[in-house]
Amino acid sequence: MAEMTWKEIVLVVGVVVACYWNSLFCGFVFDDVSAILDNKDLRPSTPLMNLFRNDFWGTPMTEERSHKSYRPLTVLTFRINYVFSELSAKSYHLLNLVLHAVVCLIFLQVCRLFLDQKSSLVAALLFAVHPIHTEAVTGVVGRAELLSSIFLLAAFLSYTKSKSPDNSIVWTPIALTVILVAVATLCKEQGITVIGICCVYEVFVAQGFTLPHLWDTVLRILRGKDGLPYSLLQTLLKLIVLMFSTLLLVIVRVQVIQSQLPVFTRFDNPAAVSQTPARQLTFNYLLPVNAWLLLNPSELCCDWTMGTIPLVESLLDMRNLVTIAFYSVLGLMVHHGVRYSVDSSKTVIMALSLIVLPFIPASNLFFPVGFVIAERVLYVPSMGFCILVAHGWRKTTKSRNLKKLSWIGMAILLATHAVKTVNRNWDWESEYTLFMSALKVNKNNAKLWNNVGHALENQNNYERALKYFLQATRVQPDDIGAHMNVGRTYKNLNQTKEAEDAYMIAKSLMPQIIPGKKYATRVAPNHLNVYINLANLIRANESRLEEADQLYRQAISMRPDFKQAYISRGELLLKMKKPLEARDAYLRALELDRTNADLWYNLAIVNIEMKEPSEALKNFNQALELNTKHKLALFNSALLMQESGDARLRPEAKQRFLIYVEQDPEDANGYFNLGMLAMDDNKNEEAERWMKKAIKMQLGFRSALFNLALLYSQTGRELDALPVLNELLVHYPEHVKGLILKGDILMNHKKDTKGAKECFERILQMDPNNVQGKHNLCVVYFEERDLLKAERCLVETLALAPHEEYIHRHLSIVRGKIAALSAGGQQVSLADGAPSPAVEGKKAPLEKGKINKNAQKTSPAKKPSESEEQSKKLLEESQPDKRTKTKSTKEMKEIEKKRAAALKRLEEIERILSGD
Repeated sequence: MAEMTWKEIVLVVGVVVACYWNSLFCGFVFDDVSAILDNKDLRPSTPLMNLFRNDFWGTPMTEERSHKSYRPLTVLTFRINYVFSELSAKSYHLLNLVLHAVVCLIFLQVCRLFLDQKSSLVAALLFAVHPIHTEAVTGVVGRAELLSSIFLLAAFLSYTKSKSPDNSIVWTPIALTVILVAVATLCKEQGITVIGICCVYEVFVAQGFTLPHLWDTVLRILRGKDGLPYSLLQTLLKLIVLMFSTLLLVIVRVQVIQSQLPVFTRFDNPAAVSQTPARQLTFNYLLPVNAWLLLNPSELCCDWTMGTIPLVESLLDMRNLVTIAFYSVLGLMVHHGVRYSVDSSKTVIMALSLIVLPFIPASNLFFPVGFVIAERVLYVPSMGFCILVAHGWRKTTKSRNLKKLSWIGMAILLATHAVKTVNRNWDWESEYTLFMSALKVNKNNAKLWNNVGHALENQNNYERALKYFLQATRVQPDDIGAHMNVGRTYKNLNQTKEAEDAYMIAKSLMPQIIPGKKYATRVAPNHLNVYINLANLIRANESRLEEADQLYRQAISMRPDFKQAYISRGELLLKMKKPLEARDAYLRALELDRTNADLWYNLAIVNIEMKEPSEALKNFNQALELNTKHKLALFNSALLMQESGDARLRPEAKQRFLIYVEQDPEDANGYFNLGMLAMDDNKNEEAERWMKKAIKMQLGFRSALFNLALLYSQTGRELDALPVLNELLVHYPEHVKGLILKGDILMNHKKDTKGAKECFERILQMDPNNVQGKHNLCVVYFEERDLLKAERCLVETLALAPHEEYIHRHLSIVRGKIAALSAGGQQVSLADGAPSPAVEGKKAPLEKGKINKNAQKTSPAKKPSESEEQSKKLLEESQPDKRTKTKSTKEMKEIEKKRAAALKRLEEIERILSGD
């Protein structure tokens, strides 16, 4: 076997780069969304061991909804990508390109075992440019094929070295082969099929047996004429080791999936649920269809499910002739490969083993899979195809008449395939371009119409999306998912009646409830979301909350492990003021998934509703242990710490707010609460800085404006507070506390009785029974020297608050002054320079934030459900005022201190007035 030259390496790698350079400009599309964007196993915060407990999509293998595709090493490479570039698609595509180049180079080395140098290079170049590989290379999830192929080919190459020059067994390469097979299988399940390829190689290539020779040897042994030949004994020994290794890997794999096959619906693979003979005829017809894609990859499609290929339901269907022709050609090639011992036969049989054996797991012949045709599963089988083509090309080049024509033909084939591959890559640029290209090939697949709709929906183009969803329902009227999509889109368009009608149609297509019947094995988990979506829609009507609860309970009855139903029901029960039942729902969901940070967050919200702040804080902390960047848990736990009044918790609260603003630098609420923490710690300059930042981020931020003005007034900067209060009152002209503070400053610091009077009169226009506003207006009358009006005003104020001592004192002062002036025969008016009662010093308390009591929503569905859409508004709903009026013990003490200061001031006024 000749070694590769550096020129060949450069040529192969250069061709790969030329064909796939534009894949770097593609995003995450189709299955990439579930495997990359929605897969928590990629995040560094997820324990590494989860990769070995969950399937390829991040779903625990123990769950029935799991796809059972166990590829932890592939997911590990995604995680490495995430460490370096997070969710930048370019790095993922770049690694796929590199891996494809590596596969091409190893494949070139494999071809050297059966072909000459030129033919091997032709096979490798054809493999490098074949358009069928775009799904495996340009689609990021195709990395499973790439990685598995690397170790599959490496295992085969290792096995070829298990025979020494003296024909004895070399065990080290065999042991390495077993290890590489295990690694290949952990990348993708089809890696285990290399054992079969090694067996074919051992029998027909390494030992040089032919089928007639084997048959003759067996007959002679059975007749007792000959003993077991040494070469055959060696072969049997090696095959036994390979088979035992295979059996061991299969047992481990079965244990991993817990002896459960994944659940697929008739929409995924219609033939799988069809009756005999339609099932067998269709599955066998799919084999020549796959072969045709290798021969003529002109019409490629990313999704061949549902109605793409109509079922072959009768023996009279003309497509059966294609199946017969395919098996005839395959049979002739197998006959040629196993009957003769010439090099050509060995090449053919090895090419066929590469085509057939790796394809068996995806063939549907032995067990159903979740697709009809998947182009990426042809990645390894195409290697055998390329060897056959190169072998045939070598034969034609030996003919003097066909040599030049064969060279031209191969050049044209490579060039056209390369151009097709480059063009096909652009289809994978976005989900919209990908699914639109698929619709050009196949218009009978409702899933494609749905996926185009999803792509438009993600662009908020709901009107166009609706047209595609409706077309999906026409193509496949019994497609539950299509009707759910229609309902969701109508809801996004605020057409609730039409949305409910669509959901009701989808619900009517669900299996009817049969007492004692287990539904988990025959209802697709995502279809159960119809109950969730319908309930979320109707619960907006307060009179239909019980009806919504019934829908949640119906979903739970059909699947007791349906986590999302418990989550949504808990949220509804909170709305229905049933916190105990809500807590039970969340605890049941936590039994199903204790690693879900959103569930712990929701439970904390229930604790807050039940006035259990310590338990709420524990559950917020649990959510943050699972997800250190859980925004709502960060914010609300920090706010809970702050509201506790415990100074020891403030540093941690501040740290959480800082992490929050780092995650969401556009949210003014984080800066505002940092300012409030600084005010609690008497760090006035820091508080001022955070408040100004909050106001800058959110124009007219009510609480930030008021508290900044209050900060100024409490630190002797009353005149700086006025422009802030003016801005506050422009946005909120009825802000009572702002009006009181402004009137106080105008009265006591600007001596602007007219402006103060306007503030207090505006308060009384809004609330005639506002004691503080009424009292302060009385003081304005006193300042204007209208003692009789001030007296009447104070009498009216006293009637509103008969137990307020300071009103009694002020009234006594005013009456004493009136009596003194009357006794002296003077006009009842205040003498120049006489002091007036002070504007009441009981300033309004700080406006503080409130806990966001909305539950976090989660959903296993790939596309956002109604509950997920609501969970996006959580921060916005709490934004107007993140602080409550609840007074802590410290605040009460501060108010008492201010009250004492006010009374002391009144005593001074009494003393001055008495002396006058």
